[in-house]
Amino acid sequence: MQGKLNLILLTGISFLIISLFSSFQSDESGLKTLQPDTSLARTFTITGVGDIMLGTTFPSPGYLPPQDNPMLLLGSLADTLRSSDITFGNLEGSFLDSGEPFKRCRDTNICYLFRMPERYAQVLKHCGFDFISLANNHFGDFGWPAAATTKRLLDSLEIRYAGIPEARYSIFESDSVKFGFCAFSPTAGAPDVNDLTQAEELVRFLSSQCDIVIVSFHGGAEGNNFQRVPRAVELFYGETRGNVYEFAHRMIDSGADIIFGHGPHVTRAVELYKGRFISYSLGNFCTYGRFNISGPNGIAPIMKVTVDIEGKFLSGRIIPVYQGNDGVRFDPSGRVVSKILELTTLDFPETDLIITSEGDIFNKN
Repeated sequence: MQGKLNLILLTGISFLIISLFSSFQSDESGLKTLQPDTSLARTFTITGVGDIMLGTTFPSPGYLPPQDNPMLLLGSLADTLRSSDITFGNLEGSFLDSGEPFKRCRDTNICYLFRMPERYAQVLKHCGFDFISLANNHFGDFGWPAAATTKRLLDSLEIRYAGIPEARYSIFESDSVKFGFCAFSPTAGAPDVNDLTQAEELVRFLSSQCDIVIVSFHGGAEGNNFQRVPRAVELFYGETRGNVYEFAHRMIDSGADIIFGHGPHVTRAVELYKGRFISYSLGNFCTYGRFNISGPNGIAPIMKVTVDIEGKFLSGRIIPVYQGNDGVRFDPSGRVVSKILELTTLDFPETDLIITSEGDIFNKN
């Protein structure tokens, strides 16, 4: 009997010693150092930017960037954009070298259609974009040929996209972590930002398949007079542009972790809801040639959001940029930081977010 007790005791001690040593690893000196289990402490940085239109050959090549070189527009920001686990943007238009408009446009002085040269797509890859929204009112400007060409180019560059009937969502797996993405718009053919029931179903599906779910929407009225989030349905030129406040909250209720909005062409407030981050509009990020970029229309954030493995917000960073005739540049005056702080204080005084004058974002809790 005593022998059996001794054997059991010896076995237990051996197991304890093995367990302890398995938590140690050798450093370069050969000494053992304790290695904590970090599997639950992984964090991910998700970067979002707003509208991207790199110059258009319609109605004339005069709307292309200097030297016909789109890298002059974004090249200085490339390192910042690609230094994230996931980088997102909204492609406001499509790629096609030549072709006739699908939309009717009698007066090109007041009608805006965008046709970017096909070679310009390489810029998106160079800047590290992983997810691109096609859910907007300009992706279909040049019809099926441009849509097919754009999808082919994005596929060849291994850039995922969503927001059209044949690509309602996209899933990207990296280092055993699944990121899901879907995009919505009031535009015909896109998953409808006004159909909350179908949107919830899509987000619930992605949540069941993925670790972190990113939802993009193109919604809200447009322009300098519409910087506020009204918490109501917005109408613009007779089009129902969604109740983006209700949309964002219901998508998070359905399993979304990050909401990136765009469409108003100005930056809007940010909010934290159930520990998840919402940016109601990322504004005009890189919109060359035929966009109004004066005043609030010309400043925008590079929005960096850090989350845990469950998608819960940990911290954020607003990197301020502005547009001029020579492209997008870092803004040393930080105008969009001040604007987001102002709008968030007005629209969401109850939010748990703290935004510093330097652009850092924290959860006060």
